Amino acid sequence: MTDEALSQLQQQMIEIIAAHAVLAREQIGRETLDERVLKAMARVPRHQFVPVEFTAYAYADHPLPIGFDKTMSQPFIIALMTDLLDIQPTDTVLEIGTGLGYHAAILAELAAHVYTVEIVEELAQQAERRLEPMGYTNIEARVGNGQYGWPQNAPFEKILVCAASELIPAPLISQLKPGGRMIVPTGIPDAQSLLLVTKNGDGKIATKEVLPVRFALLETGS
Repeated sequence: MTDEALSQLQQQMIEIIAAHAVLAREQIGRETLDERVLKAMARVPRHQFVPVEFTAYAYADHPLPIGFDKTMSQPFIIALMTDLLDIQPTDTVLEIGTGLGYHAAILAELAAHVYTVEIVEELAQQAERRLEPMGYTNIEARVGNGQYGWPQNAPFEKILVCAASELIPAPLISQLKPGGRMIVPTGIPDAQSLLLVTKNGDGKIATKEVLPVRFALLETGS
């Protein structure tokens, strides 16, 4: 596909995300997402983060397979999760589940620094190859079990979890900075909800269910 065609598809993606936000206004509490998030998604070339055979579908609003029984989430869900984090330019963000690096790039457009963890080494390597030419100097990645977070660089103002678990992993709660926010899908495979987790200045945790979702399960291997 030509660059012009891909650019047009990317703009259509942004318009579809905005339309989805209107339809989900009761769940998310407003009709629009943060303009900063939409601009970030308009800057990052999603087609460079999908397997080449799916280039033509990169900007369609549905999940795409990336190998190893993993998927890249649909653009609206990526936009919504990012919006709910309320990322500020000085924030340090932890992402669990790098995949091919697309969401890390979105986060890096908004935050001071992004730490991202991927349990599948081959995916982590592919993500690095895709991110490196784009010049993101504020992303640090490693291969590891995301349920344990990245304690050496904690606490984090924001934590994004891109895989589901029945309960919020305790290490991630402890690594969330007071005043911070975490987005995590939780629940059993057929009944998951996107959860907004906040921690107040005293360390007290509050949770709010946003909307039903369907994510691959967070792997618990070593």
